[in-house]
Amino acid sequence: MRPIRVLVVDDSMMFRTMLVKGLNADPNIEVVAQAEDAYAARDAIVKYKPDVMTLDVELPRMSGIEFLRRLMPQYPLPVVMISALSDKVFDALEAGAVDFVSKPDNLNAAQLNVFLTQELAAKVKIASTAKVGKLKRVDTGTVLQHINTDQSRVVAIGASTGGTEATFEVVKRFHRDIPGVVITQHMPPGFTQMYADRLNNQCEVAVKEAQTGDRVLPGQVLIAPGDRHMRIVKVGGFYQVECSGTDRVNGHCPSVDVLFSSVAKTVGKNAIGVILTGMGGDGARGLLEMRNAGAQTIGQDEATCVVYGMPKVAYDIGAVQHRLAVTAIAGKVYSLLSK
Repeated sequence: MRPIRVLVVDDSMMFRTMLVKGLNADPNIEVVAQAEDAYAARDAIVKYKPDVMTLDVELPRMSGIEFLRRLMPQYPLPVVMISALSDKVFDALEAGAVDFVSKPDNLNAAQLNVFLTQELAAKVKIASTAKVGKLKRVDTGTVLQHINTDQSRVVAIGASTGGTEATFEVVKRFHRDIPGVVITQHMPPGFTQMYADRLNNQCEVAVKEAQTGDRVLPGQVLIAPGDRHMRIVKVGGFYQVECSGTDRVNGHCPSVDVLFSSVAKTVGKNAIGVILTGMGGDGARGLLEMRNAGAQTIGQDEATCVVYGMPKVAYDIGAVQHRLAVTAIAGKVYSLLSK
């Protein structure tokens, strides 16, 4: 199998050279071209036809985000953004980027090696399998049923690659009558706070980055912080979250399995579990625990996934009862809650 052909786009010659050297160290990756701005990148795409492009958010003459917005309708290409800690990365994901990595603050040798070998190279490989330009944001025509909810019900959602946009597709259809929602999205620390703020500004429900002790309340969405596992516990007859532990589970912190397993044990049949797009199998076993505990379970279908990994593993082991397009999931949640 031939190596993944990569185009590296960054305005810093020094950083670009580091990226090229680091990616080429992986035998499964070949950097076929590099570019310092969007115009050089456009020419390189036409000439070299890369499988994946890494793209800096900040570029001269035209920003990486504006370039992405112009590129994707004409030339859909898996793109991994490289960003400092900034909410602009979510604009890039909305414009069609598959994923992003956080640029190291301090480029010492050890930190750079981890960034290149454990983060960027891994995301490039995942991106090479992704479907881009497939998801059309259209409503399904479903009229959502509003329900009288109580605090005994919980909706738990897990996602990874492509999940920021998939989660938004689900949460934007929730109303203030939805039971408490808890979400684990694989994302670095710092970005989860910005993602929560972004959803809070765009959705009817209240969205916040979770903190230990936060109650799971109707009309509110809690998102696991980027460096802590989130679990549901019951205290004084009410559900609340506990955010602790930095050990990686299935290679991730936060882990979807950790959240789903806690929901299975604590909420049982009063829960609904949803697993969305993502590479690997994190969340599959936890979703199966939820189903075995009597919860209803939903998996995103292959056609609307950026990466049909986590939902596929969950489906294959019997954890998924209902397999749906991402735009139909919120309607199904409401339907299940009304029964």
